[in-house]
Amino acid sequence: MQALLSAIASMPLPTDAQRIFHGRGGRYPGCEQWTLDAYPPVFVLTSFLPAGDETEGQLATIGAALAERWESIAPGQPLNWVFQCRNEALRTQGRTETRLMQGEVPDLHAVTENGARFKAHVLRGQNHGLFLDMAEGRRWVRQYTEARRQDRYGLKVLNLFAYTCAFSVVALQGGAKQVVNVDMSHGAMAIGQQNHQLNGITTGASFLAHDIFSSWGKITRSGPYGLVIVDPPSYQKGSFVATKDYARLMRRLPDLLAPGGHALLCLNAPELGVDFLQNQMQELAPELQFVERLANPAAFADVDEGRALKVLVYQAPELAA
Repeated sequence: MQALLSAIASMPLPTDAQRIFHGRGGRYPGCEQWTLDAYPPVFVLTSFLPAGDETEGQLATIGAALAERWESIAPGQPLNWVFQCRNEALRTQGRTETRLMQGEVPDLHAVTENGARFKAHVLRGQNHGLFLDMAEGRRWVRQYTEARRQDRYGLKVLNLFAYTCAFSVVALQGGAKQVVNVDMSHGAMAIGQQNHQLNGITTGASFLAHDIFSSWGKITRSGPYGLVIVDPPSYQKGSFVATKDYARLMRRLPDLLAPGGHALLCLNAPELGVDFLQNQMQELAPELQFVERLANPAAFADVDEGRALKVLVYQAPELAA
């Protein structure tokens, strides 16, 4: 646990939402169970092992380290932190154990990232409204849309498995003309609409709370798109299983993309490497050219990059001259 305590002792005052410590990356032996995230003004400590007899002592030690560092970087301000136990048995049941350890969580908990604001909910569920490991993906989308904001007819973006629509927010901030968000979760889409409101975005976004695989007609009619973002769960029973369903998405990409358009393919499944995406793309959409794999945030460094989040960029062919 010493590596976690050292990270706490040296952390700067977090202003944007970010990961502070990533034991899951395997770079700190003995700390593989721990992650620490900042969703200012709240810290979220997560354990991926069952809580045992020693857990309370560990939490007391970590809490003391947080308090000491907080007094140094934010003297006089209250410390707020949450502990979540997310072991395998709980995760397979879609459950977590979450405790408010100290302080409070704001009723309207909005966090920032690179100038954008997003609603966070750290006291319920495994997902907190913003996936911190996708920060570089959002940065890429913002830069991509900024570079194409003068396109003759405006850039149209398709955001599949939109969750709370963070990609949509940064795309519209970057200058996209229109973003079509699709996700079967009505709750997530409602938060996505709130995220747009938080950022003063009142036009340009549409929200389709539909099953993507039964909505291709509507999705295709709104295209073609200059950018298609595909960010599915790796496994969600009854909704999406990457090993069999990702191929169904790849087959659609050539028809969805405008000439010269780009696709951003995301996959967060440790058991599936980059080859899983690249080999299937070569087979199912060979006309799309691989461009690059985006780097993950430095805070998410992993001993095996094949296990880490994979975000790949592909491009459709330009129109023949």
